[in-house]
Amino acid sequence: MSAAFLDALLAAVLAGLAGAVIFSLLGLVSGTDETATLAPLTLAVVLLGVPPAGVLAFFIAGATAKHMTHAVPTALLGIPGDTMAIALMEEANFLRRLGVPHIALRKMVSAGLFSALLAVPISVLAASLLANAADSIRTVVPYLFPLIALGIAYLSRGRWAAVLAMVPFTAMITALNAYVETQIDKTLSISFFVGLAIGPMIIDLVGLSSPTTRTTLLREHRPRFWLAPDQPSTTAKRWSGPTSVLNRKEAGTTAAAATVTSLTFVVSPMAMAILVGEVVGSRVKQGYQRLTRVISVRNGVTDSTYLAETLIPLVAVGLPLSPIAAGAAAPLFNAPPVYSVGDDHGGQLHNLHSLLTAPEFLVFSMIGVIAAGLIAYPLTMNYARQAALFVASKLSHEAVVGAFAGLVLVVTLYEGGVWGVIVLLTVGLIGGMLNKTLGMHAGVQCMAYYVSVLSVPVLFG
Repeated sequence: MSAAFLDALLAAVLAGLAGAVIFSLLGLVSGTDETATLAPLTLAVVLLGVPPAGVLAFFIAGATAKHMTHAVPTALLGIPGDTMAIALMEEANFLRRLGVPHIALRKMVSAGLFSALLAVPISVLAASLLANAADSIRTVVPYLFPLIALGIAYLSRGRWAAVLAMVPFTAMITALNAYVETQIDKTLSISFFVGLAIGPMIIDLVGLSSPTTRTTLLREHRPRFWLAPDQPSTTAKRWSGPTSVLNRKEAGTTAAAATVTSLTFVVSPMAMAILVGEVVGSRVKQGYQRLTRVISVRNGVTDSTYLAETLIPLVAVGLPLSPIAAGAAAPLFNAPPVYSVGDDHGGQLHNLHSLLTAPEFLVFSMIGVIAAGLIAYPLTMNYARQAALFVASKLSHEAVVGAFAGLVLVVTLYEGGVWGVIVLLTVGLIGGMLNKTLGMHAGVQCMAYYVSVLSVPVLFG
């Protein structure tokens, strides 16, 4: 092995462990949306100059770890750990009422790690086959992107409302970016992206200054949760691997679902989890077995689809052609001045796609998954109740929000100064309102940004 590869390997291991630790802890905090947390921190890692191998491992480890530890508040507290956990709430609540939340937790965590280990090689293989048509895909991308964006908008919670809002929202981004260019002689991208990513958070922060919305945001006391008791009798089993926790049918169904969903990269992970869960649940008659199998499959599918939507577009063409690629994984594609997808000024594509080979994607992504397994898996299997108790009673959710707001402000000032902050607030307020009122989530809004950058100049000159 060459010295360059060994350096990249070391960077991947260190960054993967860092991402696993950070997002294992963030996953314990309920309501920490993936796009609003994973994207800004990955962007910061890119801008700090971490090598491509480290950036990839950091993101993969973070995504995998968060999709394991989000099971803690979901199963034990009865509140969704993040957006993806919403698809798991019905089964988690039923199992909690049956007095077996620890079983729900162990099934979810095991299925998540098991699916991630399967998803990475399958996704990289599928992307490598698709890469044979990469040049043809890039040629038609300016014409294809609007159709993909409209399709993703229709598959969001907003359906036709999100589709209709896509046109004026894209026009607003195009006009705002063009005006900013006349003021500072360059277009912005990071400020747009992070504004869209944390739009709902900006709405809540600004809403505190409005008499009409402040009353809905203020709380007189900390939320109260019922935390399920620990299960001492299961202590010896908590060190078991994923295939020991899942029974044969659960493991087989989870593996099949992970394999199929690792070949998809257009439908959102939550929608895919709901769909696959319904299909699996309809085939199981016994109530308890249905609950454990569905919750295992759904958590596994959120992980496999999330990784597939990141890796397939990244390895195959280097362009964000999926909701996750355009949202949480966007810094892997476009993070000026380090990475770029190219633009109407003749810029060349320069991101992880052009910097890593397919075998390197496989190796460094697997390092990320393994790092997440080493940190998040034992944490959730052995210390879930203690961690949930600490988060629910000691950790201020507002402090987490404030920390991310500060990070985003620094990043936007770095890119565009005062104009970066203006763009952040503008797209954050508008995007946040569209998200909260129409169900047009951040992935759809980020697709509108890429349509503005890649398609509008070609289609309208």
